[in-house]
Formats: sequence, structure tokens, C-alpha cells
Amino acid sequence: MNKSRLMLVFLLCTLTVFGAEAQRKEKKKKKKDESAVAVSDSTTKKEPEKKEKKGPKAFSDFIDSTAVSQTGLYGVHFKDDKWFFEIADSLLGREIMTISRYSQTAAGGSIYGGELVNRQVVKWEKGPKDKLFLRSISYVIMSPDSTKPIATAVKNSSADPIVGAFEIKAIKDDTVNGFKSYVIDVTSTFEGDEQIFSLDPTTKQRLNITSLKSDRSFISSIKTYPINTEIKTVKTYGVTPPRISLSPSPSVGRYLPASRDAGVVTMEFNNSMVLLPKVPMRKRLFDARVGYFANQYGVFEEESQKADTDVFAVRWRLEPKSTLDAARQQKGELIEPAKPIVYYIDPATPDKWKPYIKQGIDDWSVAFEGAGWKNAIRGEYWPEDDTTMSLEDARFSVVRYFASPISNAYGPNVHDPRSGEIIESHIGWYHNVMRLLRNWYLVQTAAVDPQAREMEFDDRLMGELIRFVSSHEVGHTLGLRHNMGASSATPVEKLRDNDWLTANGHTSSIMDYARFNYVAQPEDSIAVENLFPGIGAYDKWAIKWGYSYIPETENEDQEKLILNEWTKEAYENPALHFGTEISPYDPRYQTEDLGDNAMKASEYGIRNLKRILPNLEEWSTKDAESYKELKELNDAVASQYRRYMGHVLKNIGGVYDSPKTYDMDGSQFEVVPKSTQKEAVDFINKQLFDSPIWLFDENIYAKTKAETGVEALKSLQSIILNQVLSGERMARMLEYSALSAENYSVDELLTDMEKEVLKEVRGRVSADIYRRNLQKVYVSKLIDLLEPDKAAMRSIPVGITAGYDTRIVDLSETDIPSIARGHLIEIQRALALAVRVSDKLTRYHYQDLQKRIEQALDPQ
Repeated sequence: MNKSRLMLVFLLCTLTVFGAEAQRKEKKKKKKDESAVAVSDSTTKKEPEKKEKKGPKAFSDFIDSTAVSQTGLYGVHFKDDKWFFEIADSLLGREIMTISRYSQTAAGGSIYGGELVNRQVVKWEKGPKDKLFLRSISYVIMSPDSTKPIATAVKNSSADPIVGAFEIKAIKDDTVNGFKSYVIDVTSTFEGDEQIFSLDPTTKQRLNITSLKSDRSFISSIKTYPINTEIKTVKTYGVTPPRISLSPSPSVGRYLPASRDAGVVTMEFNNSMVLLPKVPMRKRLFDARVGYFANQYGVFEEESQKADTDVFAVRWRLEPKSTLDAARQQKGELIEPAKPIVYYIDPATPDKWKPYIKQGIDDWSVAFEGAGWKNAIRGEYWPEDDTTMSLEDARFSVVRYFASPISNAYGPNVHDPRSGEIIESHIGWYHNVMRLLRNWYLVQTAAVDPQAREMEFDDRLMGELIRFVSSHEVGHTLGLRHNMGASSATPVEKLRDNDWLTANGHTSSIMDYARFNYVAQPEDSIAVENLFPGIGAYDKWAIKWGYSYIPETENEDQEKLILNEWTKEAYENPALHFGTEISPYDPRYQTEDLGDNAMKASEYGIRNLKRILPNLEEWSTKDAESYKELKELNDAVASQYRRYMGHVLKNIGGVYDSPKTYDMDGSQFEVVPKSTQKEAVDFINKQLFDSPIWLFDENIYAKTKAETGVEALKSLQSIILNQVLSGERMARMLEYSALSAENYSVDELLTDMEKEVLKEVRGRVSADIYRRNLQKVYVSKLIDLLEPDKAAMRSIPVGITAGYDTRIVDLSETDIPSIARGHLIEIQRALALAVRVSDKLTRYHYQDLQKRIEQALDPQ
């Protein structure tokens, strides 16, 4: 490029730059001139923008015509994709129960729509800087009079955690009516993962769930009613990545199929917020002689010299509609309560079972009549056409039906922790409970009821079984615990008396695990209805104790004195006694047992098992099916047999525990008589140690198991021997035999067992494989007692509410090793005389036992 061309390019560039700069200056000047004109023109002058006022707005400015509003416990407003609560100042400080339930769950986690997630009592309070706080309340300690100085000490030691802080968006201030309310945004609270409205950390660990996925979580609806507000949410969670390991290692929790397939889990929740009564229901103080679930908290009173504990029964609030009704009731007339107890049947329940579940609920009406109420309880079918009702709504109690392979049902309740008043209940009903009922009824009654001899029961029989379970679970939701002692009030022989059973039933409480009448024999001609339990004498008494309206008293302490007189009178009748489910040593308090003598009842039961077992193949036959049903029924028979052994076993070293008060005669604890304990040992000798080969049917085993029963019998005998010779049982026997020679001793126990276990050794005769196995097991147990576990524990309950008074017993410093050594020496001598037996295997066996004992007695 020549010099002249370079100069031309430079000039062009310069002109372009100066031209652009001139244009910018011109535009700037023009804009300035326009601005000056605008300022000089008063009609176009703009006011400077005002800064938005901080703090809450006026209600009408914030909740305008674009909001969709509802009225109820809270005002609920939906605006701009956000949810707002309007909380009246009259609700500040009021206790509110939050109840969270699954509406829909992921499959495979043994959790089901309708089940409880969590519950908590909360309260709203005004905080600083225009905020509302939500506090969680824990009822651990209380002071009944907030005006006393000690109430300050209680308050200082029981601060309630703040679980939510909300900015007040708007205030409605109605000065004419003296009403004020606060509007807060609750969107993030319910869409989020706040623990009281979501899953707790333990559940998350169990399901391998991690953090919430907020982009896939939302509020689907909020509905408010006069005393409750219902919030339905959908929440999606991440999951813990599965670990890859070449070696087996323990892992926490389980993976839901959805979490493995998709990497996330989605569930639907229903959160209920229910206003608790301003004045709590009067507490009914707990009595260990009547089986109610209980709540408790520590009480600090100004005039008391120690901290007390209030323990009170959990029950529904039943009150007369008026003082006139109350007076009629006091004269003996039945009256209807102001609010009856109603349970709805889940519409997901198969139609043919709904009437039976309803009947199980209605069966309790007769018990409430004994407490002065008519129409106090009923079951109703869910009104599917009523869109204002929700199954998760905490105003309604429901029997929920779960599509589950679990063989069970359960009856929980949600109650006010201040008073024990039951708010609602959702009974859980698993579909597979019918299989459990089939097995129970078949192995316990097929010897006397031909209807039970089928693989699938007809609808009428299964319906009656469902009715029985329904009544039992409803009993729990009324506040009743298991009464495991009820069946012990029935004389065994009366279980074979049809007329007596018609009048009394085979157990005095449906809250017992008495199940069905396995004592009845074919020749007794017992009616089918007398094989079932029903609402019994104890159930009626317990409902009378818990639900009678006692208006003439001013407080629960006075009421307690009246109830005490009722209870003392009731205790004259053994059928009205309560037997706790947690006693480890009272043989009257057991599951699945019948009658006042476990040995006699179990012998009748075994007679029926011997009739049933050979027929199992015929009763379970179905073409083109495997022997799975036969195996299940055979296992059910074996389980029933083991139950009989357990019922008898508890008599050995047993102690009767009958709760008493100062104004009752007799002792609370009494040792089981020696004669009864010896009868129990004789039973185990005869029915278990004398090789019950009948239990291992050769034909059934050949089709269901790759074994013949030799090891199965040895295992069962070993289990029972372990339990008979447990340190806890023997330590108890040592104490009571020291008290009196009339009580059964450990030495007598071993001597009585050895009469059967070692009868071939004493008789110097051959023993078959079953007997040789048993003798090896028995000698091994005695050898173990030479150096017993120093951590062996003996637990003695001193009262249902007081927990356990536990003492650690060093068995090596008791007589147990000495007794065991003495018996081993005697067995060694007997073996020396029996070792010349002609049978070779028996001889080897005796020589082996000799050597084991020798090494145990002299380890050098």
C-alpha cells in the first residue's frame, strides 16, 4: 500500500470517529432540552416515588378480591399461588393438636395410606418484630396453679421449642367487635420438610430417604372447618445412593422399589390441625387393677413435699346433653351422650366384610349400657358421595383397610396429653389378617367344627372371625389394654360345658388373646358360637369404670375414691380381674391360653392336634398347586404345640402378681404352689421330653421338608430346657425355697426332670436317637450352670406404672453351680453303671456323656 492510500484511510477513519462523537453530543443535548421542557411544564411533572411502608399491611389491601378465601379454625386464603392463614388473636396460646397421616405411600415399605406419621401439640404466640411463632409443647412437667412461685420454676425448666417463625403480612383489626387477626404465609412451611408436618429422621433412615425435592413438592389442597384445618401435600424425597460392597456389612434401613427404580420417592400427606378443648376433660386417675392405656406427667405443687406424677387413663369424652339428662342417668335411666363415638368403615374395604366390621363395633353398645349410655357407639359406612368429608380428616375415626400381606390389625388412638381424652382413631386393618384367622381357627377348632376343615372358609365363617377381630381392635381404641389374665378365670372343665359357655363365654374379655376354644372335645357338642370370644364380663366392667359419668365429685381425687370402692367390690369376682401383658412370671397372664390350669387345658389341646394333624393333607388339597398350603398348616400345628409348652412352662418358678391397695386384704405377690409347679414339670416330661414323634408326621414331612423331625425335636427340647433353667427363673426359685420348704426348689426341679430325661440311664437300657439327643442337651445345660453368666438378670415388676425394679444377680455366687455340680456327679455315677448296655450306639453315647462330665468337673 502506497503512502497516498494510507493517508486516505487515516482521514476516513478520523471523520468517522468525529462524526459518531458529534451524533452522541447532539442526542445528549436534545435529551437535556426535552428534560428541561418536561420540568418547566407543570402538567407533566412527576412526583418522586414513595418508599413502600414496612410492616404488616391492612387486611383489605393484602387480601383483595383476587384471593380465594375460606373461614374456619383459621381463615385460609389462596392468592398469587401462595397459601395464607388468618389466625385470630383468640387462638394465640391455645393448644392445637397436629396429626399427620400418609394419604398415599410408595409400595414396598410396609407403610400404608391412612397410617399415622406423627402427632404433636403446638400453640401460636406473638413474637417480636411483627412475627408469629409456632411452638411445640411437650407435657413432661406441670404446675397446676400458674399463680404460685413454683410455677415459675417449672416454666424455667420446660421451655417449648419454636418450630416455625412467620412474618405477619397483614392485620385485620375490628375495633368494634374487639377482634384482631394476623395473616401469615404458610406456603413454604407445608411445601417444605418441617418435621411436625413431615417425616421424622428415624423414618427417613429406615426408608433410606434424604432431602426434600422442592421442585416436585407442593400443597394440593387446604380446607378449613370450625375446629380443624386439613392440609394435603405431595412431597418428593431423594434417596441414599445404594452402596456397592464385596463383603456383607450391616446396612441401615431398606430401599423402596420406587427409590431403586427412579432414584426418588413421592408420597402424599394429610396434616390435621385440631383445636383442643379450652378446658380439658377431667382426668380419670389410673388404676393398675383396671387395664387402660395411660398418659402421665410430673406435677409440682406449692404445698407438696415431693414431686408427684399424674397418671391418668386414656378414654373418650362421654357427657350428658343436659343436667336433666344427667339426673335421669343417676336414677338408672339410659341416656344418649352429647357426642357419641362413631367409627366409619373405609370404602376400600371389600363389600362383603363391611357388615362384619360394623357389627364388631356395634357389639360394644352393650358394655356402654352398663355405664349408663345408650347409642354411645356405632359403626357407619363412609358416605362416598359427601365431598366435604375426608378419610384423613381428624374429626373422623375410621377403620382403614390396607392392601398388605401383613397378617395383622391394630387399634391406636390420638389423645389429648393434658387429660387423656381420645380425639380420634384410625384402626389399621391388613388384608392378610384373614390368613392368620384361618390358621388359628383351623388348628384350634377343626376337631370340633367341620366348617374349619377347608383351605378357604365360607364367607359367613370368615365374617364372624373378622367381627371378633374388629371388636378386639375397637376395644384398644376405647382405651383398653390387653387383659391377658381374663381367660384364667374360667375353670377348664367349663370350657366343655355348652350351657355354661352360652351364659359366660370361654373368656371374660375380648381383650385377652384367648382366641378360640381349643379345649372343647368332639364329644362335647359345643355350639360354634361358643368357640368364639365376645364382649365379656370384664369388658363391661372396664367400660363402666372408664365411662361412667360421676357428677357428684368436684375433682379427680374425689372421683378416685368412688372408683376405688367399685373396684374393690369387683375384685370379689375373678372374672373381673385385669392381668397385665408385661408380667414375666405370672402364669395367669399369658397370650393364646385358656382356662385356670394350663396343664389340663394344654392336654385337651394336644388331643385335638393329634386329631387334626393326620387330616391336613386332605383339607389342603388343590389340584395343580404345590404343597405350600400343607406346609403352612403343618407349621401352624407345630406353633400351636409350642404355645402349649410355653403356657405350662410359666408355672415353674411362677409368682402370682395381683395389684392391691392398702385397703384390700392379702399380699400382692404369692408364689405358685409347689403342687402346681410339679404338675407343670410332669406335663413337660410327658408331652415333650417323652419324644412326641406324632408331631412329625412322616407323610407330611416327605412332601414339605427335606428332614424327618429329629433335629426339629431336639431344637424344641433345647429351647424349653433353656427357659426352664434360665438364671432369672432359678434365682427366683432359690429365694422362695429359702422362705419356706413348702416352696418348689431348684434341686427338686432337676430331680423331677431327670426322672424322665435320664430314665434310660437309670434303667440301664438302650436309648433311641431322640432320647440320646435330649440327654446330651440336658447334660450340656447342667455343665453350663457350673459357670453361669454373671450378667444374668432377674426382673421384678413392682407395679404397672412404676416400671421394673431390676436386680443384677451373680449366679456364680448362688447355690446354682453347687446344685448343678451335685447332679452331674450323680449322673456320672449312674452312667458308670449303665455303660455296659448292649446297644452299641447307646454305649458310645453313655461313654461320651461320662467324658463330657469328667472334663467339666475337672478341666485339668
